[in-house]
Amino acid sequence: MNSDIQGAFRALADPTRRDILMHLSSRDMTIAEVADNFAMTRAAVKKHLTILEEGNLITVRAQGRERINRLEPLGLKSVADWVGYFNRFWDDRLLELQRAVEDHERKSHD
Repeated sequence: MNSDIQGAFRALADPTRRDILMHLSSRDMTIAEVADNFAMTRAAVKKHLTILEEGNLITVRAQGRERINRLEPLGLKSVADWVGYFNRFWDDRLLELQRAVEDHERKSHD
């Protein structure tokens, strides 16, 4: 697993950061706007946002004195692709099991 995706999983490991991503999925927000959704200081929210940015799950841009936080879909895509590999793995295994059961049923009816 490359370091980019490790940062994303580190960021996603925390429920507060997952909640922040849910809020950012509806619109871009300043640190203050994100903080308004949580019972924690802006400094604590800023630390969470920094970890999300390091994991490439959000991007941050300056707009005047404000920092605007935006969900980064490509960062989430890399996580989805990694998880998708295992979905395909289980799909293949379940298909093999289905075929084995069907073969067994056919042989027991012969």
